[in-house]
Amino acid sequence: MQYRKLANSDLDISVITFGAWAAGGWMWGGTERSEAVKAIQASYEVGVTSIDTAPVYGQGLSEEIVGEAIKDLPRDKVQILTKYGMRWDIAKGTLSMKSKNTVGEPIEIYRYAGKESIVKECEDSLKRLRTDYIDLYQIHWPDVTTPISETMEAVSRLIEQGKVRYAGVCNYNFEQLAEARKYINLVSDQVPYSMAKRAIEADTIPYCIENNLSILAYSPLERGLLTGKMKPGHQFAPDDHRATLYFFKDENLERVNTFLDKITPLANDKQVTIGQLVLKWTLEQPGITIALTGARNDKQALENAAAADIDLSASEIEFITGHLDELELVK
Repeated sequence: MQYRKLANSDLDISVITFGAWAAGGWMWGGTERSEAVKAIQASYEVGVTSIDTAPVYGQGLSEEIVGEAIKDLPRDKVQILTKYGMRWDIAKGTLSMKSKNTVGEPIEIYRYAGKESIVKECEDSLKRLRTDYIDLYQIHWPDVTTPISETMEAVSRLIEQGKVRYAGVCNYNFEQLAEARKYINLVSDQVPYSMAKRAIEADTIPYCIENNLSILAYSPLERGLLTGKMKPGHQFAPDDHRATLYFFKDENLERVNTFLDKITPLANDKQVTIGQLVLKWTLEQPGITIALTGARNDKQALENAAAADIDLSASEIEFITGHLDELELVK
């Protein structure tokens, strides 16, 4: 495993970071708690020391699973990345989505990052995670109803109290990043980035490189799209959010698989899976610090972790990118 230091911090993060959204089951067709715990522990054994979660993932379940998985591990050898700013228990801020919880009950998710809400969320997360501090605390989505200054000042207070070590954001554009940096030592922006979603290359990545901010790329396999395992006609579970995403239209599955077929010979030559090759390509892109990858079981977790050890030459990266530039998805 390789490790990279988050900008403006002393946090060494594993380049493959365990993404615990799917572990919570919410929007992923459910979860098997014991399997999720095993997946996290198996990842740790091969060097994946960093785990990214959020309260809204399973409405607390993902954080509880993470807490259970790491309870017997040395705390200073694990980096916990969690979030705040998405509430399902109060109607405040901006309605983000209507959904169902893990037992099928209707819920509403609000984007809200007011001062008092952040303090409560932090305390709740600490209890679920069975820890007394969070390594990286990130706003989950921008909250247009609360000034960024108020949000960041609340996190600054948590840092002063020792409950949080460093502050990050998620899904911020470069203008929001510039505003947040006025009030806090910001270390990272967690944003979606994959071979099928490269919009941040236009402005967010250049801004982060210029201003020494780390980029945590989430959904680098585009929720399984880039593994090569999904074919036209694929059926998702009724409560799996991917069923409604344009990425998984039959036409796009055909286009993606045509692209993946072109780079399969390289994967075969390296004796790795397509998914592993995709992850390594992602880690080699300018400005990308780490890739967050989810796993439902220990087999998937170990496969993801092994991607960090693949050697890709500059010409091999160029070969992949050249074919990728031909990929165009239909919305």
